[in-house]
Amino acid sequence: MKKKGMILAIFLATGVILQAQDRLTQYQVRNAIDVRTPIMNDSINPKGEKYATKMLLQTPVVLELPDAPMQTLAVDTAGFLKLTKAEKDSKIYLVKTQIRAERFVKGKLKVTSPVRWEAFIDGVSKHKKENAEDSITSASSHEIAINLEPERDYEITFKLLSTSEDKAIPTLKSEFIKDKQFKDIACTLDPNAKKRFALDNTVYGNKVIAVSISPSGKYLLTRYWNNHSAKRSRIYCELTELKTGKVILENVKDGMRWMPKSDKLYYTATASSGNDVLTFDPATLQEETILKGIPEQNFTWSPTEEYLIYYPYEEGEKEAGNLRRIVSPADRIPNTRGRSFLAKYNITDGVSERLTYGNHSTYLQDISPDGRYLIYSTSKENITQRPYSLSSLYLVDLETLKVDTLFHEERFLGGANYSPDGKKLLLTASPEAFGGIGKNCGDHPIANDYDTQAFIMDLATRKIEPITKNFNPTVSLLQWNRGDGCIYFNTDDGDCKNIYRYSPKNNNFEKLNLETDVTGSFTLAENNPWIAAYIGQSDHNAGVAYLYDMKKKTSRLLADPMKPILEKIELGKTEPWNFTASDGTVITGKMCLPPNFDPNKKYPMIVYYYGGTTPTTRGISSPYCAQLFASRDYVVYVIQPSGTIGFGQEFSARHVNAWGKRTADDIIEGTKQFCKEHPFVDKKRIGCIGASYGGFMTQYLQTQTDIFAAAVSHAGISNVTSYWGEGYWGYGYNSIAAADSYPWNNSELFTKQGSLFNADKINTPLLLLHGTVDTNVPIGESIQLFNALKILGKTVEFITVDGENHFISDYDKRIKWHNSIMAWFARWLQERPEWWNEMYPERHL
Repeated sequence: MKKKGMILAIFLATGVILQAQDRLTQYQVRNAIDVRTPIMNDSINPKGEKYATKMLLQTPVVLELPDAPMQTLAVDTAGFLKLTKAEKDSKIYLVKTQIRAERFVKGKLKVTSPVRWEAFIDGVSKHKKENAEDSITSASSHEIAINLEPERDYEITFKLLSTSEDKAIPTLKSEFIKDKQFKDIACTLDPNAKKRFALDNTVYGNKVIAVSISPSGKYLLTRYWNNHSAKRSRIYCELTELKTGKVILENVKDGMRWMPKSDKLYYTATASSGNDVLTFDPATLQEETILKGIPEQNFTWSPTEEYLIYYPYEEGEKEAGNLRRIVSPADRIPNTRGRSFLAKYNITDGVSERLTYGNHSTYLQDISPDGRYLIYSTSKENITQRPYSLSSLYLVDLETLKVDTLFHEERFLGGANYSPDGKKLLLTASPEAFGGIGKNCGDHPIANDYDTQAFIMDLATRKIEPITKNFNPTVSLLQWNRGDGCIYFNTDDGDCKNIYRYSPKNNNFEKLNLETDVTGSFTLAENNPWIAAYIGQSDHNAGVAYLYDMKKKTSRLLADPMKPILEKIELGKTEPWNFTASDGTVITGKMCLPPNFDPNKKYPMIVYYYGGTTPTTRGISSPYCAQLFASRDYVVYVIQPSGTIGFGQEFSARHVNAWGKRTADDIIEGTKQFCKEHPFVDKKRIGCIGASYGGFMTQYLQTQTDIFAAAVSHAGISNVTSYWGEGYWGYGYNSIAAADSYPWNNSELFTKQGSLFNADKINTPLLLLHGTVDTNVPIGESIQLFNALKILGKTVEFITVDGENHFISDYDKRIKWHNSIMAWFARWLQERPEWWNEMYPERHL
């Protein structure tokens, strides 16, 4: 008897019960809330109703009050939680617990109490009992139907009303009764258990989304986004003095930006005519209107604060009637006929001077430090030759409006920025630009244009020097700093986004020692290069802000507003896992293990890989992040196969004219090797998932191997030819992925590499998902493959998401989309089809 009692005690302590009827044994109870009967001015309300005690149950109470005192209480041997009866007036008790099922479960929550109560599940009222009974023995029971998704935490809150008139003390007994077919599913019923990471955690919560330092380095502006739900969020800003850490203002107006030269913030306000520009001085806390009635358009300050550059927009020519002539492939895309230009607003006289005019848009690249010159670019369509556009770069003397053509109708050109002395330009472009002087892709004839390179151009000699040719990370310019003369880049660096500092004096790159794996924002004072601020995330946090001391090379935490939420979640352990492919290439990746991982168990595994040609970065903000799948008890293997940027030009060039070749080999070989080295993976229960190009890869993989037991393709490409010709981005993306190849000169690439032309080789159960208005990868890509597989008698499902484009942005739809993916994997990898069948019951059409 003692041994049996000990085992039961262990189950009760852990909150895990393995039976058809699970009794809730512990609750978190908030201190009693006193409520009083309202003053009776009249005997009835506008509906003619007399006051009744049950109306006190409708008293609004905040269910989630952060600082409310809570205590954990246990039930008695009969399963009842007993609370103190109200002696005077009435009391409301909030009683909470949470429930989580290991697999999908249908059941009922049976609630017994003699007092009035209301039950909430995840904050939504599900049932009310509005009458009181005389004793526990006469208390009625009520059942609430509930479906539990696998490994999702459900918060159960009971609102109990105890009045002085009640004869019974407030007691509560609740049990979860599983339907017969789910009786073997283990459930956790514990109000203090750590939660599992969920889709909500990728979106909701408070995060730092931007930081910016004033030009002198004296002040910091931090921007937060507290996202509560799909329709409730708040953006707010905080102004801080960096030296003392003193918060000057807690709620700075959103939209404020630093002036380029002075330590003042500015913003625009709607005026009777045009916009006014106001500044805020952190030193005096005073606002001042400095400009009145400027054009109602976006603008850029000159570095000297003497004028503005803004961007007049002209609508393009519209077709009359219901027929429209399409002039070029780009003309299919909405709003591409409009044109934007440059204008200069002179602060001294209020004159707006038009700087550019013509048939092609002009784009500001940069303004010289002394404000005298600006660099702008134009782009024109060149459909007969990739990359299907020609760019020109011009230098303008604003005093004379004399134009110096730096580049005329060049292919592969990107952006341009001035050096602090105004004598050089930092150019970003494809490796193929400037005659290929920055190209370093080994034996591959064509580089990957997405692998952006950096060059320095001397304006006096026009000599161009490639500076990233032998630098593996893919670069994006942040700033050429005046204080230290160094160039700062954000980079795609493997599965991280790291900040590098480049010294033009010694041609050296230095990686900054930051605390974030994926740095999303990095700001450096223009005139004080020794202090920086940045934000980022990792596989275990998000929206974290730091200060960085350039001299000491150390970081200091500024804000981690998501920490209180994430501390209550048990995240899976992540660690790198690399392997050497058969051709000798080291293929990097990582694994994410389920929470409560047991190396002696066998787990199903999900494999994920890049979309487009961009590496899968670390983090917890993506609906495809590894933690989401690990939370459902999967081992997750994220692989960075051949073709992605961020690993050097030779590696990224493997993406060109391949459409799955070699990349698929890496994924298959890596998956097999991972299983070989990790006996806790059940190699018969492996799934794979990808989106966009990753969706293509999911489909293509199934034509090459049968190692996967289930596959998911979101917005995947099944026919390279139809994608090339139909999608808005298809021919442009193929100018890189299939550079200089077309259906007429390389038909094998455009057919054999598509899953549609190899559909008969697919044996893996495949789930296709697609937004109905996807303009990038049209929905026909999934329709074609679905039709083919159905004709072939293969196992395939096709889920369309109404009104959604390439990414599922509507959150309510995203939840159902996400659940479809998880239910599909549960069906095939966990041998639990019930969730899928509940979502999509069999139709006999």
